[in-house]
Amino acid sequence: MHEGGAADEGAAGGVVVGVTVVVPAHNEEQYLGACLASLRLAARQVAVPVEVVVVLDACSDDSAALVPADVTALTVAVGNVGAARAAGFALAQPGPGRWLATTDADCEVPLTWLADQLAAARLGADVVAGTVEVLDWSARHPSLPPAFSALYTPGAGHRHIHGANLGLSAVTYQLMGGFRPLRVHEDVDLVDRCLSAGASICWSVAAPVITSARVSTRTPHGFSSHLSALELSLSEGDVA
Repeated sequence: MHEGGAADEGAAGGVVVGVTVVVPAHNEEQYLGACLASLRLAARQVAVPVEVVVVLDACSDDSAALVPADVTALTVAVGNVGAARAAGFALAQPGPGRWLATTDADCEVPLTWLADQLAAARLGADVVAGTVEVLDWSARHPSLPPAFSALYTPGAGHRHIHGANLGLSAVTYQLMGGFRPLRVHEDVDLVDRCLSAGASICWSVAAPVITSARVSTRTPHGFSSHLSALELSLSEGDVA
C-alpha cells in the first residue's frame, strides 16, 4: 500500500523496517471501503513500507470487490475471527524489525494510528493496546450513548483490549504463538498471554479507532453484542 523511506526505530528498541496490518472481514461491503481508505492515509504518515492484508472470511457479499490491487486479499472459510487474524499475519515477514497491527473492517483508523504505535514501540513497547469510539449512534436507542460512556473509560489507565486497535512486534507475536482460533476474545487472549510473559504493554490513548454501532453482529459476544446487551438492559430498566 505504501513504500516508505528510511527505517523507523521501534519494536522494543530495535528498528522497524516494515508494518503489516491485518483486517478480517466477513460480509463487510458496507464498511470495508472506508476502512481501507483510512488505512491508506495512516500508512502515508510513517517512513516504512506498510502492507495491508484483508482476510475475506466466508464472504457471500461484494467485500472482495472493494479490495484494491495494492492490498493483499486472502480468502478463507474458517468463520472464526481469531483464525482469520492468524491467517493474515502468517503472510507477514517474520523476525525483528516487523511491526504487526490489526483493526476491524467496520472501523476507521485515525491519521496517526500507525505513527503513534511506532512511537510507542520506540519507547520500548512490545504491545500497543488502544481504545475505540463511536461517532454514529443512529442505529441505536438514544439512551445508549450516555450509558456506554458511563461504563467505558478511554483515558489514562484504561485496560481496554480491542482487536480493532491493537499492535505488537512480530517477535512478541511469534513468541506468544500468535492469535488462537477463538470466535471471540482472541484479542484479550493474546494480550493476556503477553502480560503473563512480562511483555511491555502501552495502554494507548493517543489514537482511538472509530467503530460502528451497528445492530448486526459478526462475532458472538463481540462489541456489537456488548452494545445490544447494554441496550436491552436499559430497555428492561425502563419497563421495570
